[in-house]
Amino acid sequence: MSTVEIARPAAATAQESEQAATTDGFHLVIDALKLNDIDTIFGLVGIPITDLARLAQAEGMRFIGFRHEQNAGNAAAIHGYMTQKPGICLTVSAPGFLNGLTALANATTNCFPMILISGSSEREIVDLQQGDYEEMDQLNAAKPYAKAAYRVLHAEDIGIGIARAIRAAVSGRPGGVYLDLPAKLLAQTIDAVKAKQSLVKVVDAAPRQLPAPDSVKRALDVIKGAKRPLILLGKGAAYAQADKQIRELVEKSGIPYLPMSMAKGLLPDTHAQSASAARSFVLQEADCVVLIGARLNWLLAHGKGKTWGAAPKRFVQIDIAPTEIDSNVAIEAPLIGDIGSCVTELVAGIDANFPKPPSEWIAAVTEKKNKNLEKMAATLAKNPSPMSFHSALRAIRDVLKTRPDINVVNEGANTLDYARAVIDMYEPRRRFDSGTWGIMGIGMGFAIGAAVTSGTQVVAIEGDSAFGFSGMELETICRYDLPVCTIVFNNNGVYKGTDVNPTGGKDLAPTVFVKGARYDKMIEAFGGVGFNATTPEELTQALQEAIKSGKPTLINAVIDEAAGTESGRLTNLNPQSGVKK
Repeated sequence: MSTVEIARPAAATAQESEQAATTDGFHLVIDALKLNDIDTIFGLVGIPITDLARLAQAEGMRFIGFRHEQNAGNAAAIHGYMTQKPGICLTVSAPGFLNGLTALANATTNCFPMILISGSSEREIVDLQQGDYEEMDQLNAAKPYAKAAYRVLHAEDIGIGIARAIRAAVSGRPGGVYLDLPAKLLAQTIDAVKAKQSLVKVVDAAPRQLPAPDSVKRALDVIKGAKRPLILLGKGAAYAQADKQIRELVEKSGIPYLPMSMAKGLLPDTHAQSASAARSFVLQEADCVVLIGARLNWLLAHGKGKTWGAAPKRFVQIDIAPTEIDSNVAIEAPLIGDIGSCVTELVAGIDANFPKPPSEWIAAVTEKKNKNLEKMAATLAKNPSPMSFHSALRAIRDVLKTRPDINVVNEGANTLDYARAVIDMYEPRRRFDSGTWGIMGIGMGFAIGAAVTSGTQVVAIEGDSAFGFSGMELETICRYDLPVCTIVFNNNGVYKGTDVNPTGGKDLAPTVFVKGARYDKMIEAFGGVGFNATTPEELTQALQEAIKSGKPTLINAVIDEAAGTESGRLTNLNPQSGVKK
C-alpha cells in the first residue's frame, strides 16, 4: 500500500486533532469572561487562583493586583458603576473571600454591578467539616449580602455559571453577585469542542423596562398639580446613563433639582436650576418631589421628620424595583421601569400647555440659594493658619474647576461633608464617595478603579482616618503608574486631634493619631511624589503639579487639629455617654 493510498485528507486530520484536544477550568473561566467583553480583573492572588490570574494576563486581560481584597472589590464595584458591566474581583478562599465580601455587600447596597469570584475548598470536605485548608462554606456566607450567589462544580457548567452571574449583576436593580469556584473545578479537563459549545454569550443582559402608560399619566397629573415641585436625582440616575433625557426633563419642566452626592455633575452644579445650595429649604418647602434613582433611606431622613418640614408631600418615584415603593412613606405616583424609558415618557408628556413652576417658588429657591452661596463664599474666603477644611477645599475647588474631566473620590467625616458642599462637579459619573452605607475605606479602591476604567486623572480627597483603611494601596497605584493624586486632610485624628486621655495615662485618646504625621513620605517609599502643604497656596501649587505630571502623588494637607466636629453631620447618630463621675 502506497503512502498516497493511506494518507488521510488534511481537513480530516485537523478535525481529529481538534476533537482530541482538551481544555481545563482555568481556560474556560477566562474564555467565558472574554466572550462577554470583560477585559479587566481586580484581585489578589494566592491558592488556588494564582494560575487563573496568570492565565488571564497571558490571554490579554488586564489583572490589577491589590494588597487587600476589600480594596480590589471596591475597585471592581466602581468599575461596574462607571461601565454598566459587572466589575470582577478575584480572591482566594476563606479570609480572602471574607475580605472581598465587605466590598460585595457595599456593592449590593449601592446597586453597583460586581461579581466576586473566589476559590474555595471542595464541597465534600466542607459539608463534612473535615478541616480543609481555609475551609469555609463561602456560598452560604455570601447569600445574605449578595443579590445572587452561585457555585460551579463541573467544568461544562462554567459558561452558564458566569452567564447567570453577569445577568444577575446588571439586570433590574444592579448589585453584587458571588461565584464560588472550588479548586478542583479549575483543574478539571474537558473536550475542547464541548467546552467551546458550553460557553454562553449573554444577550440583552439589562433589557429596557417600559413604564405602564397609566402610571406615566398619573405621575404627570401629580406634577401638574404642584405649586412647589422639586426633582431629586440619586446615583441611580447617574448610573442609568440617561443624561440627555434627564437634562431635557429638568429644563423642559423648569423644575428646580437637587442632586444627591454621586449624582452631582449629571447636570453641572452651576446650572441655574440646581438647588444644591438651598437643600434644606427645598426639602422642607416642596409640595411635590420627583425621585429619580434615589431612595428615601437615612440619607434623606426616610422621607419624613424635620428634614421634610410641615408641608404635606406628594411623591413621584421612578425605580426599577417595585419593592422600593412605599418603603418609608406613601408614594402617590410610582413609575416602575428603567430610568431612561421612564424619563423619556415624562418628557414626551410635557407639552406647550404643561404648567411651569410658579414664579414665586422659583424666586424663593433662588433667593435662598444666593443667600447661602454668599455665606459660603465668606467662609471660603477666610485664610486661617493652620488651614481649615474650608480654606483647603477652596484651593482644591479652584484647581478642579479648570479640569471638569477629573474623577473625584471623597471620604471621611468632615472631609466628606464639607467637600460635598464645596467641590462643584460638571460631568456625570465623576464623583465617587461613601454612598448609601456611608462607610469609610472606599478611597484607594475607588480611586484605582476609576483610574483604570477611565484612563484619566483621579483626585482622592481623604480624611486621615478614612485614608488609613486603604493607604497601603499607594503601592498599587505606584506599581501600575496610575494618574491618582491623593490629598490627605491631616488633622491628627478621627474628627479632630485634640482629645486627651482623661486618666492622664500615656495612651492617647481613642480618636488621636501620631502628631505631625507625614503621609507624603509613604508614597515616596514606593517611587511616587509627595508634597507637604501647610497653606492654601502650597496646596494649590502641589495639586497643579500633581495633575500636570499625571503620576502617582500624595499631598499631606495639614489642617487645624481642632477644626473637625464629632461625626461630621451625623452627630445625631452618635450616642453620647450620660455617665458622669
